[in-house]
Amino acid sequence: MKIKLLMLGLLGLVSATTFAQKGELKNAQDSYDSFTVSNASAQKLPLLAAKAKASLNDAKTSIDKASANEKTAALPQTFALKGAIYSALASQDSVATTAEPLISAAQEAIKKAKELDTKGENKKLIDQADNNLEIYYSAIGVKQYQAAKYDLAYNAFDNYRQASNDDTTAVYYTALAASNAGSKDPKYYPLAITNYNKLLATKYSQNPKIYKYLTSLYLNTKDTASAMKTIAESVAKYPTNAELRELEIRIGLQAGKEKEIVGKIDAAIANDPKNKALYYYEGLIYSRIGDADDDKALKAKDNASKTTLSKSALDSYAKAVDFYKKSIAIDPDYFDANLNLGYTLVRPGIDIYNEARNLPATASQKDYVAMRLKADAQFDLALPYLQKAADLNPKSVDALTNLRNYYRGKYDPAHTADNKAKGDDLKKQIDALPSATTTGKN
Repeated sequence: MKIKLLMLGLLGLVSATTFAQKGELKNAQDSYDSFTVSNASAQKLPLLAAKAKASLNDAKTSIDKASANEKTAALPQTFALKGAIYSALASQDSVATTAEPLISAAQEAIKKAKELDTKGENKKLIDQADNNLEIYYSAIGVKQYQAAKYDLAYNAFDNYRQASNDDTTAVYYTALAASNAGSKDPKYYPLAITNYNKLLATKYSQNPKIYKYLTSLYLNTKDTASAMKTIAESVAKYPTNAELRELEIRIGLQAGKEKEIVGKIDAAIANDPKNKALYYYEGLIYSRIGDADDDKALKAKDNASKTTLSKSALDSYAKAVDFYKKSIAIDPDYFDANLNLGYTLVRPGIDIYNEARNLPATASQKDYVAMRLKADAQFDLALPYLQKAADLNPKSVDALTNLRNYYRGKYDPAHTADNKAKGDDLKKQIDALPSATTTGKN
């Protein structure tokens, strides 16, 4: 009888011990639940903030005991609760030296919880823990980004991204930080590219902007082929986006694909007929084509080739003039269009001027004067735009040089001294500029 009573006593002791062990886990859960309820209203009711903090501390005390006990240490709930509690503590701790150990322990616990919780019984807790990690790492990332510590911001935002399971906002922040970090350390550029491409695989509302960022990154890394492929894809996906079309045109021009890009500009103009830059870009293309043919004509060894190339150059210049004028019709003060229109009009005149100067000694004075007057007529067509460009930007070396060349090349015996004085004055203005930095795009 005594043995039976003794056994009953031992069984009762075991049951009580087991209850006490699991009781700590229950206490941790209850305290954490109390924290979440109080914390949700803490901003509106400050008195609840203290209660929330006390509940969270109680939850930590209980979960530490449950984690130390062999009966409950390996339970999925224990790891899930520890991850939630420790991540909540870290997200409310502004001191890095105390917050970092908490977040490290939380991450380890969350990882273990996900491995063990095969039935999803603790999914809510795990999700809450991940959300706490998001809050913690996003706050750290913003702080580092604002301090221009972009490499540290990238690390924080990448943890935010992982905790959020590639939430589009987290992916965007990660890419943005990596892109900025790349300016000091190029190893971050591929990381930015990877994350921007992730966004493009989603329905992210800002994807038109992401296409622009990604294209620029490819250009920064000298990957012109990927840049052109990306921007072409963006235009195909967003055909009415004028900014993307314009970027595609600029990249094509930079890559020297003038002839290939003409059709794209025409399509862009049809989509956005009031865009002054589009007319300017098409004018620029024909100016470049004209310059190329003109240079070839000067080097041609036979008259037939010279004549054909010169005519082709003049035809291209005429088209360029037409597009520049359309651009100026939209904005009379558009500097680049005025600058390049003046240059394009004066360029054939310069060729005629040089041809006159290189006439053989057997040529008559009449032939010389006729050619100079022909050059003058071309110069005079350019003058209003040469002057306008110089007025719009009096610190532009290109604008001042083009205008000076007008006065240097002008054949006007009655005003030779006056034209020379104007040319000399423009030379002084050019020499007085801080540096001979060109501002035109011709």
